Amino acid sequence: MTGEGIGFGKAILFNEHFVVYGIPAIVSAIGKYTTAKIDSQNKAGWTIEDNRKATPNYKEEKNEQQKDSIKRILNKMRVDTSKNGIKIVLNGNLYAASGIGASAASCVAIARALSEHFNLDLSDDEINEAAYEGEKGYHGTPSGIDNTASTFGGLIWFEKTNDKVMDKITIQNPVEIVMGNTGKVANTTAAVNGVRQRKEQNPQKYDEIFDRAENIAYLAKDALIDEDHRELGKLMNENHKLLQQIEVSSRELDFLVKLARDEGALGAKLTGGGLGGNMVALTPGRDLQDRVATAIEKEGFQTLKTVIGATRGR
Repeated sequence: MTGEGIGFGKAILFNEHFVVYGIPAIVSAIGKYTTAKIDSQNKAGWTIEDNRKATPNYKEEKNEQQKDSIKRILNKMRVDTSKNGIKIVLNGNLYAASGIGASAASCVAIARALSEHFNLDLSDDEINEAAYEGEKGYHGTPSGIDNTASTFGGLIWFEKTNDKVMDKITIQNPVEIVMGNTGKVANTTAAVNGVRQRKEQNPQKYDEIFDRAENIAYLAKDALIDEDHRELGKLMNENHKLLQQIEVSSRELDFLVKLARDEGALGAKLTGGGLGGNMVALTPGRDLQDRVATAIEKEGFQTLKTVIGATRGR
């Protein structure tokens, strides 16, 4: 029997990095996704064929992490391939790059495909737990925000507490965004560790930044629900400033953020682990979305046009 599964990409709109320390974050699934297909194979163990389009060197640099991730998912789901081997094939229209939830989307897709292949009948919550385990292979100590968005879709308010808070945010009208890819493969583990070290060295400065980040999350939630896009954009700009202050931005990210704002985006910021990867720009309306995307592409960068707030990505 063939097992198939899907996992959505994501855009963190507010508080990547801060979320690791229990500060609320807001994330949206996006309409691009990864698919996994699993078939039996004659030999024991597992093999993978990764057909995703990717940032140059992304798959090569993540190869060892991917192996570790799959082992963790198999262990969590108690799947034994020592007698009955499997072949995993990854496809889909989500570009494998840093900052758009590529690893989480693959973890969710693989977990869903395993569940179907082995008739495990796992719930979305159980899929999410297996994918979170897989994310540890890529990120060391992930917050769980990426796999949650990838599993459940939609807009999510997320808090990494002992009993992880995950509330849906419902908005009436999905909003257009543009994501711009720096083309740099980012090491999220290194970025997270760097923040931790600097926070320990300068606790007072970081406490003030983290307090502001928490405040922004609550204001942003209200702006989303009220469909106040101008306020939402201002808060995204402010959030980017805080991410610069904790040193997780990069020259390329700052360039794309400024370019998007200059072209009329209501707000723009890095998204995901930073130090490369992707940025996200708030561009309500197709015309503005096209204008910002075209400007980024003219500079030689790749873009992804999608919406936030659709119930299952779009």
